Amino acid sequence: MSSKIDTMRALRQETLGGPDDLRLVTDVPVPVPGAGEILVRVTAAGVNFADVMQAYGTYGGGPRAPYIAGFEAAGRVVALGDGVTGPALGARVVGAGHGAFAEFMTMPAAEVVPVPPGWADEQALGLVLNWATALAALKPLGGVTAGQTVLIHAAAGGVGQAAVRMAKHYGATVIGTASPGKHGLVRALGADHVLDRGGAGLAAEVLRLTAGAGADLVLESAGGNGFAAGLAAVRRVTGRVVVYGLAGGEAAVTNADLVFRHQIQLVGLHIGVLAQAAPHMFGRLTRELDALRAAGVYPPGEPAVHDLADGPKVLARLAAGVTTGKLALRP
Repeated sequence: MSSKIDTMRALRQETLGGPDDLRLVTDVPVPVPGAGEILVRVTAAGVNFADVMQAYGTYGGGPRAPYIAGFEAAGRVVALGDGVTGPALGARVVGAGHGAFAEFMTMPAAEVVPVPPGWADEQALGLVLNWATALAALKPLGGVTAGQTVLIHAAAGGVGQAAVRMAKHYGATVIGTASPGKHGLVRALGADHVLDRGGAGLAAEVLRLTAGAGADLVLESAGGNGFAAGLAAVRRVTGRVVVYGLAGGEAAVTNADLVFRHQIQLVGLHIGVLAQAAPHMFGRLTRELDALRAAGVYPPGEPAVHDLADGPKVLARLAAGVTTGKLALRP
């Protein structure tokens, strides 16, 4: 990076009042990578529902306003912090950190992965968040095997689409939930059944489709009333619910619920914590994703790419539930 570049364009969240309070600013200092970090010149930034939650102050441990928004990006390595031996300067990488909705951002060097050969940078968005989250929920945490039934909430979203593709590859029967206008998309991904997101009687319908047994695995990101529906829809004792999102708001389960109502296996997942606390598992996930890419299960992404200045509108549409698939911003 030229030493002459010391400020950059970025989207700054001024208050925790939601996406409307995002502002495009042009005089933000370029961050300096600390020990163990790299500086990336951002070519594409991923937009995730967690960005919406942070904008409203509902993301656990999220930043205080004002802050530079975004946390997922792809781009080229332009500087190395102390102790970093790789990736090399000029390498194209995708990963997560703080302040992705900007021209430059820092990332932990140990948690980035290379952009797959032949892919544009924006096509790799989702690799270490959406796809790794879906794979972790399905395999090491969810233990899916051929012949089992998986219920995937928000199956038209970034994680949901990845989960549908992979669950079918592993031989599962897939029940996806989505809003009515997105059912066709979810079926095209391979889902065996598609139910209305948040529809009344969701648990009863899953039980009907599974001859009363319930789903073997639920990938839970619905939150709110959908959380209770997922608990009621899973097989007793051996059924697993992996929770990685709460789009519909917080929902509680008590020890009494687990003893007397929902005798299930309940697992929490945050891919950033997994990468830090279980690096060997994260490494296995990235290797498995390489194998899925080689097998054609994980194709290059096709995100809807918008200009950085349109970020507030993009996040507002995501919050309203009217988007599908991966969304991206270009600085």
